[in-house]
Amino acid sequence: MSRHSGTYQSSSSHTRWRYLKDRIARYSVAIGGLGVIAAVMLIFVYLFYTVMPLFMPAELEVEHKLQLAVTKSETIFLATEEQAEIGVRVESDGQVVFFDLSTGTERLRQALALYANEQLIRVSIMDANKGILAAITNQARLFVIQHDYRISYPDDVRQITPSLVFPYGEAGLELLPQEPVISADQAAATPFEGMQIAAQRSSGAVKSRGLVVHEPTVTRVRNWQIDSLAVQETTDKLIVALGYSENGEAQKLLLQAYSKSSDLFSGTATLEADETVLLPVDLQADYLAMDARLDWLYVADDWGGLVTVALHGGQRDAEIVQRLSVLAPGQALTAMNLLAGGISLITGSSDGKLAQWFMVRDDQNQYLLKRIRGFDSLGTAAIQNIVPEYGRRGFLVSDVEGRVGVYYSTSGRHLLTTRLDSAPQALAISPRASVMLAQTTNGQLLRYELDNEHPEVSWNALWGKVWYESYPEPDYVWQSSSASNDFEPKFSLVPLSFGTLKAAFYAMLFAMPLAIMGAIYTAYFMAPDMRRLVKPTVEVMEALPTVILGFLAGLWLAPVVENNLPGIFSLLLFMPIAVLAFAYGWSRAPQGVRRFVPEGWQAGLLIPVLLIFSWAAFALSKPMELWLFGGNMPQWMDQQLGISYDQRNALVVGLAMGFAVIPTIFSIAEDAIFSVPKQLSNGSLALGATPWQTLVRVVLPTASPGIFSSVMIGMGRAVGETMIVLMATGNTPLMDGSPFQG
Repeated sequence: MSRHSGTYQSSSSHTRWRYLKDRIARYSVAIGGLGVIAAVMLIFVYLFYTVMPLFMPAELEVEHKLQLAVTKSETIFLATEEQAEIGVRVESDGQVVFFDLSTGTERLRQALALYANEQLIRVSIMDANKGILAAITNQARLFVIQHDYRISYPDDVRQITPSLVFPYGEAGLELLPQEPVISADQAAATPFEGMQIAAQRSSGAVKSRGLVVHEPTVTRVRNWQIDSLAVQETTDKLIVALGYSENGEAQKLLLQAYSKSSDLFSGTATLEADETVLLPVDLQADYLAMDARLDWLYVADDWGGLVTVALHGGQRDAEIVQRLSVLAPGQALTAMNLLAGGISLITGSSDGKLAQWFMVRDDQNQYLLKRIRGFDSLGTAAIQNIVPEYGRRGFLVSDVEGRVGVYYSTSGRHLLTTRLDSAPQALAISPRASVMLAQTTNGQLLRYELDNEHPEVSWNALWGKVWYESYPEPDYVWQSSSASNDFEPKFSLVPLSFGTLKAAFYAMLFAMPLAIMGAIYTAYFMAPDMRRLVKPTVEVMEALPTVILGFLAGLWLAPVVENNLPGIFSLLLFMPIAVLAFAYGWSRAPQGVRRFVPEGWQAGLLIPVLLIFSWAAFALSKPMELWLFGGNMPQWMDQQLGISYDQRNALVVGLAMGFAVIPTIFSIAEDAIFSVPKQLSNGSLALGATPWQTLVRVVLPTASPGIFSSVMIGMGRAVGETMIVLMATGNTPLMDGSPFQG
């Protein structure tokens, strides 16, 4: 009795232990499964957290309100250095003041060498990133200045030291001559005489034929009315465009060019007046804008008339190429400025409307200024200032009622609007677009923190057609970076999505028939011993790194396909015919011959057939190309069919990525077909159905969910593949369905 009792206790203990292990395993699996789900959800949360800032709205918040010293002079220019710690303002009395943006403390004050009764009236930005400005006085004297900042680290503390630099001397350039300016027709034949340039004798910074030197203390009063100014420079030229009138006469548009040179040893810059041209634009030059490449000069009047002048790099053959009106009848033009890059022109009108313009080629391949898009208005008040960002296509706008708006041109977005107590006398944005400055007429300086990290992102910019600068029409374009700071990023996701689906389509077009048909034959018709060799061999293909496949596709397969296009098409078209022909011949072979090959091993006979046919196709490729396509099939396709051929194209991607996808589809589909219960196929055969009928009507319908799964998983692999597509196509996001394009 005791023995049975001990046995019972041992069995009970064993059962409890098994029950405990079962519970541990069950909870472990449950915890593991929930952990996997939680990990996937956390990945989505992280992606959402990472992507959400792209779609956050812009924010503007007042950080400081500084009361500057009230002066009788008007602030005609306002800017900050890159760190937005020091500001600079240029006043009409010629004072250039650097001040601390946190406290308003004056850091440096320097006066330009103005004559008595002479005032600065306009400032033109020559290079915003370098801080180079051109300021003109009411006596038509031009000063080229640069607000510069030197960063040092005394005692490991950053210190910014501002300075004012005069690239061409401190005395300035006198633009208007004593004698009447010659016309454009006379400019080519008449030597330039009479140009006055004020220069310092000691520095020799500026020289000119007919040089006249003035001392800063001399009093000069001339009745010039300066209406507009635009100044730009290249490595060897300085071009000045000036709209002015004299003694109440009709306005004139002066175009003055200077040649630049520098001393080899001292580095001192020197200017020499080249030519003076009076452009007959037939309108009041109230607004001028000149691009940095000296290609175009835009001249506009208060009533919206605009003339486009082709400068041809600043040469004397400047010509008017277009006249148009940029406003609706009854409205006035109140502001005009170029965006960063100098391609887009923004106009503002008296009714608060804003529009973007840039040059576009017409059907005759001629450049014409075209309205690209309008923007949401701040209100109905007249636009007063348009201030572009330094490195993006964003800009600030203010109107006469004190509203200030932030815009971005590429996405066409009006990002935000704020209201000031009064219209700003001057408006500025920092180089990093993180700080906005607004100076009111009462001397108060408002510093705003601007949070506007991703203004280029919008639903339309990502998925719609966008009219990018220098493009002939709206289009889907992906081009995220460039070597130039003036580059306009293009973030359309349509080319990327299209390219992904295109690559996946051609890969599946190549992989699906081979993988599924191979799986059917391997699982249903092949001998077991041969299946044990074939299936692992195909599955090993999946272990090949996609980087290696992409490398081989780009550097080896692409040239092979290009140089043997007739052979490639012969393989695709005639290989199935060759296989069927051999199969038909084998079926007609004598019974004694067919007995030498065991049942299920017949597929091995196709290996030499495929190798011989492939060799023949490539061997005959060049003769076929010479005979049928004049020795160059890609060129023949382009000339005869209008189909251009790119070496790294979707056909190459389809072959390479199809090679990577085949093992996935083959393995899953083969398992699905092989797993169909044998009693189903045996019952069909017992009822008199042929093996082929059994396959089509019994096996495949039963295995169809598994085959469908294999196709979906294979497509997921093709859609998610990166390296093969990137390396085999050369990273070309094109909206072209041709298999011969990237």
